[in-house]
Amino acid sequence: MSLFQSCPQQFQQQLDEQWNHWRESAGEELAKKAEGLLPDESLQLWVARSFTGSDFFYQQCCRQPQLLVDLISEDDLGLEPVEIENLDSDEALDRELRRLRNRVNAEVIWRDFAGQWDIPRICARLTALAEACIQAALAWHHRELVGRYGEPCDSEGNAQSMVVLGMGKLGADELNLSSDIDLIFAYPEPGQTDGEQALENQKFFQRLGQRLIKSLDAITADGFVFRVDMRLRPYGDSGPLVSHFAALEDYYQTQGREWERYAMVKARPVAGDRAPADELMELLRPFTYRRYIDFSAIDALREMKALIQRQVRARGLADNIKLGRGGIREVEFIAQAFQLIRGGREPALRERNLLRLLPLLEADGHLEPGVAQPLADAYLLLRRVEHALQAERDQQTQTLPAEDERRQKLAFALGRSSWEALQDELVAARAVVEREFDVVIAPPEEIAEPSAAEEWEGLWASCAADAGREVNLRALEGEGFAPAAEALDLLAELRGAPIVAALPNAARARLDQFMPLLLAAAAHENQPLLALRRVLPLVRAVLRRSAYLVLVNENPPVLKQLVHLCSASPWIADQLARHPILLDELLDSRRLLAPASAADIADELRREMLRVDPEDLEAQMEALRHFKQGQSLRTAAQEVSGALPLMKVSDALTWLAEAILQQSLQLAWHQVVEKYGVPAGASAEEMRFAIIAYGKLGGLELGHGSDLDIVFVHDADPQQSTDGEPGRDQRSIDNLSFYTRLAQRLIHILQTRTLSGPLYEVDTRLRPSGNSGLLVTSLAAFEKYQRESAWTWEHQALVRTRAVAGSTRLSREFEQLRLKLLCEPRDDNKLRSDVVEMRNKMRAHLDKSNEKKFDLKQGPGGIVDIEFMVQYAALAWAHKAPSIVRYTDNIRILECLIEAGLMSAHQADHLIDAYKAYRSEGHRLALQQLPGVVDGDQFKAERKTVSTNWQQLLG
Repeated sequence: MSLFQSCPQQFQQQLDEQWNHWRESAGEELAKKAEGLLPDESLQLWVARSFTGSDFFYQQCCRQPQLLVDLISEDDLGLEPVEIENLDSDEALDRELRRLRNRVNAEVIWRDFAGQWDIPRICARLTALAEACIQAALAWHHRELVGRYGEPCDSEGNAQSMVVLGMGKLGADELNLSSDIDLIFAYPEPGQTDGEQALENQKFFQRLGQRLIKSLDAITADGFVFRVDMRLRPYGDSGPLVSHFAALEDYYQTQGREWERYAMVKARPVAGDRAPADELMELLRPFTYRRYIDFSAIDALREMKALIQRQVRARGLADNIKLGRGGIREVEFIAQAFQLIRGGREPALRERNLLRLLPLLEADGHLEPGVAQPLADAYLLLRRVEHALQAERDQQTQTLPAEDERRQKLAFALGRSSWEALQDELVAARAVVEREFDVVIAPPEEIAEPSAAEEWEGLWASCAADAGREVNLRALEGEGFAPAAEALDLLAELRGAPIVAALPNAARARLDQFMPLLLAAAAHENQPLLALRRVLPLVRAVLRRSAYLVLVNENPPVLKQLVHLCSASPWIADQLARHPILLDELLDSRRLLAPASAADIADELRREMLRVDPEDLEAQMEALRHFKQGQSLRTAAQEVSGALPLMKVSDALTWLAEAILQQSLQLAWHQVVEKYGVPAGASAEEMRFAIIAYGKLGGLELGHGSDLDIVFVHDADPQQSTDGEPGRDQRSIDNLSFYTRLAQRLIHILQTRTLSGPLYEVDTRLRPSGNSGLLVTSLAAFEKYQRESAWTWEHQALVRTRAVAGSTRLSREFEQLRLKLLCEPRDDNKLRSDVVEMRNKMRAHLDKSNEKKFDLKQGPGGIVDIEFMVQYAALAWAHKAPSIVRYTDNIRILECLIEAGLMSAHQADHLIDAYKAYRSEGHRLALQQLPGVVDGDQFKAERKTVSTNWQQLLG
């Protein structure tokens, strides 16, 4: 009776013949053992699928009959290490590697067709096999060559090893069943070996690389281990087999091409010492991942895909499930497009493995919701079919069979009822991939309607020519560019600029694509010429980094948002021109215009900082600046679009400053502790240090570009010291010195002008005794100064004071002290006199008002008059109504004065309305980059109301 009666009849005769042949190879005893293990029809089916689907598997079982018994009886045969100590020759190494390879490949085929292992596990085992073989061959041949020539060393005599980079599927833990392995060889530095027959390092490592390749690639009686492809190295086949690190870095910086960036995304050290391998990856990272959002990568991927599709058509590869439409390569392109575009800004996207990457792309909003899983399912099916195709004859192929018999065998091996059923699954999966590929990578012209920019192409091409000037002027005038001559001159000046003439062809093409789009977008604004004038500085700023133009060309909504925001605010236009990296913020208009809470901002910053190397202070400082610029741009965009009212704008900017202060303090703490140890009685969780905000930050009234008025307090024992340990390159200092250096380091982080400018300008002159006082004050000394030495204006400043970062406990104690100080009874006559005197001094020195102009802040009846009245009221009456100093912002203090019955609602509401009106206009002027001075006819009613209240309250 046939062992395979439950299998399709068309395969039974062949299976019976194969089984009988295997029984003869195994011998009676082993055959009986195997048959005793196969009473279960599912096990019989697994044998049938494996024999039918893979001639390679069947042949390996006949050569090693015990293998089949082991596979049936065990869940995992494991991956035993290659013990090179037990080998005595190159031939012995080659035999051991091939024996291991054949056994592992056979097991992978069995587990796949039996449905015991999924594709990720299969790929992980094959990748582990490749790494084990490469490492064993490298160790063996390195030892043999060292025995002949000595150890390769650098100029200082340090031994060196070769680093092997695994590229492609090897680097990504996605290795195929019958895949080539793409490798790059490198070593740290030039030098020579230290043996009697000294050899230059280049020659030593070249011989090592050649021997390594031969051990893996050569076909012997036992077959081969892996086909080795070295064409991804610099200069390809014409380049040196192995290069030192500096040569690699120079090549990629000066000659590296886009397709090489694509290849480098999956690069991973698979053999060699860890330290130099890490060093090499760090050298290559800037080439692979740009600091900015790099949409130019899409063009390179499109070119690669177009080349592949031409090959597919020319060679009739429509049935190729890797290279054809909707195939494996398109899934890889989808994922790697986002990696190359955004990996420089989003380190999480540097994940090499595609299946682990897809959910990250969806979670971060790069793929539409619900897309990642269908793509992953399609990819898994395609990879499983690919494995089955390669299992058949141990050949590297991805082409579906044309012969009916082979098709039926393939379907049976994969557990499908028929070829038609498998084909239907493949068609559906490839449709999913093709659809998403077109969304992500297809050129815009393939999926979009003809652009309105086409009519502007001729104008841009001829804007510098005299012949068509009149025609161009009429075209500009007809679209609202007035005066048209100015618009045409701006365009001609740009087109004829030396920097444009010197652009490479690719960058010039991007500019020529962008300018008609810009003109079309500007024509839709209320003031087209203003929009054009404000966007052109950004265009000039990015000409040498034209990937930014690609970002806009690829994303029409970004251009629309860009032109609209620049039209609304020259401040926004200036920020974008200074920091083009902020264009990324315009990619998602929902996120751009969605207000965030204090918790949202703090959490987003925390997550951004987790992406940065904690030991790289420069990178951390840049990350803080990028975050601040991005959040500030969002807030400005929300303000000019009307999504955020005035009060909420100040809140958002204040919350941003608080989040940055807290993160900056953490960085400063880490830096100073590393040098001096931790102060006695303190810890990272309880620093015994707090940042106190004054002025606009204290009053939750920050504007765009505001300085930070801050003071530092501590409550550590000044007689004690830090626990610095000389053995850890630390030295102990007294606590006060520690906190002084902590404050200095914090100011350095905030004020240093990096490539992205400073974070904030910091003013610490409001501390006790001003610039002549200590930078950091103990809480006890702060209280003593406020009680015994502070001027009235310093008590006024205390009204707008609050703790914003540092120790939670110390912050609470400061808040309690503030309330206690503000609630002290005061001599009303002296208080009134001091407040009026200080106000008069300020007006004399700072007021820019005249007969025709009104200074919103310092003018009579302006912002400062309201602030002084609020501060006077707080200091005069807090002793009988402490609730009025519970808050630090003027509007809520005025509201509390109403609640306490100390000011009429009519009076306070007028002051609140005037204050809001002034500040709203001040914000608007700031975004227009104009001074806070308005026409003298404006705000007459408000000024009169404020002045009347001043007379009533302060005389």
